[in-house]
Amino acid sequence: MSTAKPSRFRLLGVVGISALIYFCITRLCLLFLTLSHGDDAFGLEDLLTLWSIGLLYDLAFYAYAAIPVCLYLWLAPNRLWCSRINTVLVKLAIFATLYGLGFIALSEWFFWQEFNVRFNFIAVDYLVYRREVMSNINESYAVGPLLIGLFFITLAIFSLLSRWLDQPLRASESFLRRTALALVVLLPAALAFAMLDQSPRDALRPFVRELGSNGPYQFIAAFRNNELDYASFYATEPDAKAATLLRASVAEPAAVSFARPDEPYSLLRWVRPASPPRELNVVLVMLESFSARFLDTYGSEKHLTPNLDRLAKQSLNFSQMYATGTRTTRGLEAVTLSIPPTPGRSIVKRIGRESGLWSLGNVLSSQGYDARFFYGGRGYFDNMNAFFAGNGYRIVDQASTPSEQIGFENAWGMADEYLYQQVMRKADAAHSLGEKFFFQVMTTSNHRPYTYPEDRVDIPSGTGRDGAVAYTDWAIGDFMDKARQKPWFDDTVFVFIADHTAGAAGREELPLWRYHIPAMIYSPANIKPRTVATVASQIDIASTLLALLGQPYYSDSFGRDILTMPKEEGRALIATYQRLGYYTPGRLTVLEPGKAARQFLSPEGDAPQETQVLLQSHVDQAISYYQGASVIYTDGLNRWQPQPQPQPLPEGGLADVSSPFSLTQKAL
Repeated sequence: MSTAKPSRFRLLGVVGISALIYFCITRLCLLFLTLSHGDDAFGLEDLLTLWSIGLLYDLAFYAYAAIPVCLYLWLAPNRLWCSRINTVLVKLAIFATLYGLGFIALSEWFFWQEFNVRFNFIAVDYLVYRREVMSNINESYAVGPLLIGLFFITLAIFSLLSRWLDQPLRASESFLRRTALALVVLLPAALAFAMLDQSPRDALRPFVRELGSNGPYQFIAAFRNNELDYASFYATEPDAKAATLLRASVAEPAAVSFARPDEPYSLLRWVRPASPPRELNVVLVMLESFSARFLDTYGSEKHLTPNLDRLAKQSLNFSQMYATGTRTTRGLEAVTLSIPPTPGRSIVKRIGRESGLWSLGNVLSSQGYDARFFYGGRGYFDNMNAFFAGNGYRIVDQASTPSEQIGFENAWGMADEYLYQQVMRKADAAHSLGEKFFFQVMTTSNHRPYTYPEDRVDIPSGTGRDGAVAYTDWAIGDFMDKARQKPWFDDTVFVFIADHTAGAAGREELPLWRYHIPAMIYSPANIKPRTVATVASQIDIASTLLALLGQPYYSDSFGRDILTMPKEEGRALIATYQRLGYYTPGRLTVLEPGKAARQFLSPEGDAPQETQVLLQSHVDQAISYYQGASVIYTDGLNRWQPQPQPQPLPEGGLADVSSPFSLTQKAL
């Protein structure tokens, strides 16, 4: 009986089969995790789909990963290959590979628990910002025991495989044979590069898509594709139509538009609010990962937020406010720049193209405000310092705060109460100098590892999200109690709004209810409390706030004043990194890569109905927002340039504007 001549390339088969087993076990564990939480229901067709698509991506990843190994197997001469040192190094490499596969599986388990998705842009960010992430992981999980346990598991698996390693490590074969085998091994990688992209998984519904993915493959895809060109991947309209629809969408009675034939998308307009000018300070607080469902006001029965629930009754409470995205940078982008999300990563993180834009900070700085951005952590994270410093703000973060003024900190930064103390100090200083101030604050405490100072709330620190929510609310209550004692309190407007919710996965392509966030504007001496039920977006906060201040200003905002927007014109823009949603009551249009558009009826519930008969006007409106945002940002049409004020004419028109541009004015 003849036996096949041994080959060094057999090692790729041994490791490859091991890798596929790791990937399959990971997929099975994530499937059980999903089913155990009741997040979705799977039929037989779904299961067959996710396993077949999963195998396709598993093989593709391994084909790519095998390329450098294949080159070594091909080029290493027999004398080197059969040497003792090579045997030791190859076995160490295989052990490290098995350990790495186990580490990836473990990482995917925890990543899925947090986000309900495979590796994506967030995982890429975690690699970039290792200090915060590693501190967070160390504080959240028993890292040491996990890694030690993984070592012994890997050792056991390696021992089982060792008998399959010795023969290939002694194999001596000709260069010609190695060349032929190398070509065979490299062929799958070439085929994957030429024929496989994200389209097979993108066609699937969310949980099937994620479970059918390969984590390492998705990580690399996210690293490479952090920004998508809108016109290449999404449905478009003729520029004239899209620009006309977009300008109509931002039209307000108090605004005068400057139309230029060569810049049809420009939204530049002069806004003259109906309210009289008021010299008021502004403190705008953005709450980390704060879903509307945390508040009793929106149906919670946990009673975690007594202070915010009380403020909701004493404020302008926007009960139908929606976040634009699922990450902090998306919320910061929307509130600060008043621009819809564009495909890929947030503008905040597009290094080199994140500054010099129309922003709330630039507008208020030009009106004499001391504009500052406060962050509980280190502002280099997510490129926040560069973004805010380049758009009209001065920075106050953990790095600029004396250590003796920080009574508690974790991986993400100082606890909220100490961040608010910094706000209070700077407000006192500005008031003593007779300066108006605009402070935009980003909190951090409602984030894993959910740790905070003891004896603040009756839920022990570090035990979960509920405790962090309760502490976030406690810190707000403490802040407001102290602010009410300040001489500047009656002249200050407080805005509380979340950056995003605590999760955004579900059955829907864009689960609307998981974008619902709290938003309220509080100033008892100046603003009468009421609930505003108009559907609105984070991009509307700047326009609404500026209208309340009553100061005229130039605007490149995509937002509108929610208080004067007719309820029937309410809309929200919600998105993931690739799916772009446009919501009006009863209908949600989702634009997807591949120039596809889908539409859902009754998206407010847990099971919206997809309709095959699209309301085209709704699709057109969605396209106009997202196509316009892409063009305006790419072409720099929202660059910040302070403008001179136009002078009113006796009959209510506007005189020509003396400006750096030749502008034709058109009343909206």
